[in-house]
Amino acid sequence: MATLCRPSVAVPDHVITMEQTLALARETHADHPQRGLVLRLIENTGVRTRHIVQPIEDTLRHPGFEIRNQLYEAEAKARVPGVVREALAHAEVEPGDIDLIVYVSCTGFMMPSLTAWLINTMGFRSETRQLPIAQLGCAGGGAAINRAHDFCTAYPQANVLIVSCEFCSLCYQPTDLGVGSLLSNGLFGDAISAAVVRGQGGVGMRIERNGSHLVPHTEDWISYAVRDTGFHFLLDKRVPGTMEMLAPALKSLVSQHSWEVAQMDFFIVHAGGPRILDDLCHYLDLPPEMFRFSRATLTERGNIASSVVFDALARLFEEGTVENGAGGLIAGFGPGITAETAIGRWVGATPVAAHAVEAAVPVG
Repeated sequence: MATLCRPSVAVPDHVITMEQTLALARETHADHPQRGLVLRLIENTGVRTRHIVQPIEDTLRHPGFEIRNQLYEAEAKARVPGVVREALAHAEVEPGDIDLIVYVSCTGFMMPSLTAWLINTMGFRSETRQLPIAQLGCAGGGAAINRAHDFCTAYPQANVLIVSCEFCSLCYQPTDLGVGSLLSNGLFGDAISAAVVRGQGGVGMRIERNGSHLVPHTEDWISYAVRDTGFHFLLDKRVPGTMEMLAPALKSLVSQHSWEVAQMDFFIVHAGGPRILDDLCHYLDLPPEMFRFSRATLTERGNIASSVVFDALARLFEEGTVENGAGGLIAGFGPGITAETAIGRWVGATPVAAHAVEAAVPVG
């Protein structure tokens, strides 16, 4: 069984607070007919700080899709290697030990994928397989874990590197004035993360089962419209209520493994917003503290798309209280509406090491 090892996570230096976000919304959209509603929705996200790759004054300008995508590529190449090196060190493997690289990102486009650049510049073998994941959005982190698990099930000696690179601020569209778009302007942040899934050995979550669930006929609830100015995020007002439909799928996967949700020890889920976590408490009948890692990510980083599950998992490692044999669940939620879920047990001694979440990543 494959083991998901300790993630490495890094965020850019530029920070925007809730207070700054609200002030910008009041100033920029002073005449918006639903400004009051938008301000209340942003306040209710619980997001206190977010990190972005550019100063806010540059983020608010739109130089065109081409320049933005060039910035995405430059920032990815500057920031990803440091995170990758730390993730490899956490898992006690070298680049030559990696058999597959899964690269997850929905906030920029490169072809070839960044996987090719990583192989050419960081010492990975030319035979390393590549799997870019883009169109699952925030569910991509969970999907990457599941595909890594599948690969290690097929090749039990294999090791998989997962990289998530999300620069959500580069998708800001100043002309999008819908309530969903304005809410997203106060919700999403930027982050880079990486983790290794080892087919043999390793400390972390040993994955025993994974599953996927699509809520029928919800394709247009979360989506991108691709226009001349780039990716335009579309968010339906029904999205916050999706846990009523997805919680039964989580329960079903757990029951297929002859487990019960109430008996599980930890939960790492995508925190798209506070209602997601509140509803999971309700529909899974769990106390709020079971989702403390995901809520901390939301509060301190905002919705960092596919990196949420890795940031929350890094916080679990850092806390250092999980015991060998503890059962847990990881779930990513995203467009489709899709849930990608994995369950398994904790293995190995819990490391109490330096703060992995605040990884120092050299830029340049």
